[in-house]
Formats: sequence, structure tokens, C-alpha cells
Amino acid sequence: MSTVEDFLSKADEEAIVDAIRIAESQTSGEIRVHIEKNTSLPALERAKEVFHFLKMDLTELHNGVLIYVAVEAKTFAIYGDKGINKLVPTDFWDCTRDAIQKNFKEGHFREGLIAGILNAGKQLQQHFPWDHSNKNELPDTISKG
Repeated sequence: MSTVEDFLSKADEEAIVDAIRIAESQTSGEIRVHIEKNTSLPALERAKEVFHFLKMDLTELHNGVLIYVAVEAKTFAIYGDKGINKLVPTDFWDCTRDAIQKNFKEGHFREGLIAGILNAGKQLQQHFPWDHSNKNELPDTISKG
């Protein structure tokens, strides 16, 4: 099996998808996780590419967030769409990054992603609260490259 397949178990993936659903139940924001083996680009640059490839830039409010992980490179990035970035301070994602990083350094990848997802949802809720007219614009599943 490849490194990507070994990174998370089936149960880990299900727990992460559940965390996405929980986070999105409080916000109109859209959260996705993408995992791939490696990248030759800086993580944030690759996250931007994947963000557009996954068509996350097509949400109505431009409030999508991608948590990107390159397993072999041992790196990750959080990329938010322009609707978010025009409303929030530059340090908006720091606590989400820190929650992921702390867990990843300890080898707790499932916990790191769940903490990051739930924190992202909480952060998004401040600027993009959920209301009854919200619809899920993007799949909650983990994408892999």
C-alpha cells in the first residue's frame, strides 16, 4: 500500500468526515481535507492548486477551506477562499494550524485533522453562520491524490 493509504485507517476517515459534518452544521462554510503522497511545491502553493482542482472556489459565498496534507513531505497547509480572506485578520487560521501541528508532531494524525476541522468550523461560524437556507455545496469526503 502507498503512504497515503496507510496514513489513516477507514475508521479514522469516517471520524474525520463526521467532524466535517459537525463543523459544517454550525456554518455556511465548506471544509474539505485532501491527502496526497508528496509535493514538489510549497504546501500552500499545492493547496491552492488542489483547491481549484476540487472546484472549491465555486461556492456561492467563496467560503471554502481546504486542509491539505502531503504525507511523505510531512507538511500541511490550510487554504481559505477569497470570501473568507477579505473578512478575517491575517492570523485567523493560526489556532487551527497550531491544533493540527501539535497533534501531527505527536503522530496523532486523526486527532490533528479533527481538531483542525472543528476549529475551522468554529472560526468560520463567526463570519459565516449557518442558517436554514444553507446547502452542502461540496462533498464531505476526504479526497486523495
